[in-house]
Amino acid sequence: MRTQQTAMAPHIGQRISAQYADLSAQEQRVAAFILDHFDDLAVYSAADLARLTGVSKSTVSRLFKRLGFESFQAVKRHARELRNLGMPLVTDPEAVGGNGERFKRHLAREQENLRRTLGGIEPHAFEAIVMALDQANRLLLVGFRNSYPLAMHFRQQLVQARGDVSLAPQPNQSLAEELVGLGGEDLVVLFGFRRRPRLFDDLVEALAAMPCRVLLIGDATAAGYAEQVDWWLECPLDSISAFDSYASAMSLVSLLANGLLHHRLAQGRARIDTVSELYQRLDELSP
Repeated sequence: MRTQQTAMAPHIGQRISAQYADLSAQEQRVAAFILDHFDDLAVYSAADLARLTGVSKSTVSRLFKRLGFESFQAVKRHARELRNLGMPLVTDPEAVGGNGERFKRHLAREQENLRRTLGGIEPHAFEAIVMALDQANRLLLVGFRNSYPLAMHFRQQLVQARGDVSLAPQPNQSLAEELVGLGGEDLVVLFGFRRRPRLFDDLVEALAAMPCRVLLIGDATAAGYAEQVDWWLECPLDSISAFDSYASAMSLVSLLANGLLHHRLAQGRARIDTVSELYQRLDELSP
């Protein structure tokens, strides 16, 4: 079943840009303030905006209605939705302020993300994935945007233990050539974290029609693709402020790579030794 990404209505910044010339001088003052403080929008009240821009609350209310919001609460919900979709918005200006408290909050959130990641993995499914990583004739790791570094790091770990591990898309290259010839003994590991490119739907559909097996790793926004792949592993990205945290995803990648190495320990150790010898012969790494 094809999973369509819902087309997103213009966000508040885009709406302001489109109507700015038609706003009154006072409305423009509020609009300019919003554009300059867009990341902080979710923490302001209508009274705050009025006070900080020197206009009346009715001017603020009128502006938001002109922008298509029935109330300021609708604006705040809109800001939270943008954050849930991965747009970096500050939702708590005190989140990373203060002294050591920020580290405690960060640690607690990271631990919760990791707990949810590992708690969502069935042991038998994990073993089946490790077996597939070991037995696949060809491993193809695919990631876009923020998912690309995860795919690249995963390849760097896997290639220490086995061969025929490739990464796609290559810089400035198309993807189709990498998919041609994938067979029933091959495995695609697809990273699908939020703010995915539009071609992601078509890619999942194309892979589902191929004989290869597919492991999808992503956040909750990719759960709709779970029925189209062989395995689905979810990694929360929640953080204490604006930017997503990929710590749980990196931890999962490490767990899978170590699982593969221990599954093929004799071959893996031999390959690692050979790689280390080549490092020395080529003088690639510093002591």
